[in-house]
Amino acid sequence: MLDHRRTTKAELADLYARRWNVELDLRNIKTTMGMEALHCLTPEMNEKELWVHLLAYNLIRLLMAQAASNAGIDPRTLSFKDTSQLWTEWTARGQSASPALFALIAQVKVGKRPNRIEPRQQKRRPKPFQWLKTSRKIARDNITRFGHPRGPK
Repeated sequence: MLDHRRTTKAELADLYARRWNVELDLRNIKTTMGMEALHCLTPEMNEKELWVHLLAYNLIRLLMAQAASNAGIDPRTLSFKDTSQLWTEWTARGQSASPALFALIAQVKVGKRPNRIEPRQQKRRPKPFQWLKTSRKIARDNITRFGHPRGPK
């Protein structure tokens, strides 16, 4: 697709549709799996946290692929969130992956989203509180001594 004269509009449209799947995958990794912010304090531990999230993401995608293969459907039609919740509940009960789990995963499908376009805006408003930049004990002592800090007007 480097030569604009040989690239068709249909090829560009297909590329854009595949790009949307990448956007959904990134959203699943960040939001659905709770990785909007890394929680570790050192770069090394943040890297480990990132790898653990990616490992869990790939495990869920593998479950979805197996369920889709057993049901003869496209894995992209299955719900990532539902698969994640099913797996969590399934393992909490001491069960391992089985045909029964794959059948449950294959039951919940996502709605059709042809040519879906979403605005690139933040939905959540920032909170009016300052960041906690000291230990909680020091912050509590400061509140006891000086009172709560004034927030923005």
